[in-house]
Amino acid sequence: MNRKLIRPSLSEIQDQMAQRPQRRKPAPPDQTNAESFYYIKQMQSRTPMVVVLNTGETVRGVIEWYDRNCIKVHRSGEPNLLIMKNSIRYMYKQSESKNGGGSDGNFIEDTSRE
Repeated sequence: MNRKLIRPSLSEIQDQMAQRPQRRKPAPPDQTNAESFYYIKQMQSRTPMVVVLNTGETVRGVIEWYDRNCIKVHRSGEPNLLIMKNSIRYMYKQSESKNGGGSDGNFIEDTSRE
């Protein structure tokens, strides 16, 4: 009994390989939502915050709302402020000292300079 082996030609295999889509590892997400989570947590609990600006000035108040580019700080006895995020150096809870504000990770520093 004579059997004949049937194999596809090399060109057929190459055509099949070219038709398969390349599987790539998905890109990581653009945002982790950590910033949004932090703002929402501080807004809901009405935590008094200290915002240190790039100029060295400090603003004390409660974060009333935020968006992608700015935050609104409610200050008692003074006008509310709309602060652009790119002018914020860092912020921390008013109940924490300035020197210890970042020791336990409870402050946000804007490191994305454009």
